[in-house]
Amino acid sequence: MTAHQPLYDSRYGGMAQAVPDISTPVIDQLMTHRSVRAFRPDAVSDAQLSAMIAAAQSAASSSNLQVWSVVAVRDQAVRDQLAEFAGNQAHIRQAPLQLVWLADLSRLERVATAEGRPSEALDYTEMFLTAVIDAALAAQNAVAAAESMGLSTVYIGGMRNRPEDVARVLKLPPKTFAVFGMCVGHEDDARPASVKPRLPQSAVLHHESYSTEQDDAVAAYNTAMARFYEAQKMDVKGNWSIHSAKRVAGPASLSGRDRLVDALKALGFSLK
Repeated sequence: MTAHQPLYDSRYGGMAQAVPDISTPVIDQLMTHRSVRAFRPDAVSDAQLSAMIAAAQSAASSSNLQVWSVVAVRDQAVRDQLAEFAGNQAHIRQAPLQLVWLADLSRLERVATAEGRPSEALDYTEMFLTAVIDAALAAQNAVAAAESMGLSTVYIGGMRNRPEDVARVLKLPPKTFAVFGMCVGHEDDARPASVKPRLPQSAVLHHESYSTEQDDAVAAYNTAMARFYEAQKMDVKGNWSIHSAKRVAGPASLSGRDRLVDALKALGFSLK
């Protein structure tokens, strides 16, 4: 057994997975990532926040357009409102810092206007997609930075449940959209989170061309996740495949996000 075997056992839920004969401290840290949903009240310092944003700004950005922004929310009343919009998730109220990551085309529109130049390309779906990707890349860098400082995080996709309400409370300008939130804080040691297994690499890594021969990998993952659910005392009905299929069953399973195109257009995105 190599020194890194336990990291791979946790990440792949005990499924057979070759452990590469290479590793670095960065890889080891990334392998231990967990979504934490129980936080102590201890504040996240301004210095920690600044370091996270510096890391976020070090992520790749398409054409260096930097079409993302982030709103740091510490005010309890605002976090309470965001929690309500995102499906009443208690950890949004509890975590001392909520970062709301934005696809932000408003800045480039202002820049173009100031230069007396047109900005019609901002109305196209490509630019919206670019902004979403930029925000996601930046946020993941911030997560890695936070965890390196002993902080914990969890992404909040529920910010997309009621995007107009989020925009109103955060006073977002047109052409700005909350892609997701992120709880940041110190994990409550009394309620620790665990590393959640991921699909085998054989399901996600394709060589030269895409292969749909993934049934064995998914079956193995269903078994691994059943062990995880049992160990975590999680009352999940059915296996991972059934649970995931329920999430894509139809518009009702999208928690209000089935109207996302209409919401985006209301927020100033033409999506041509």
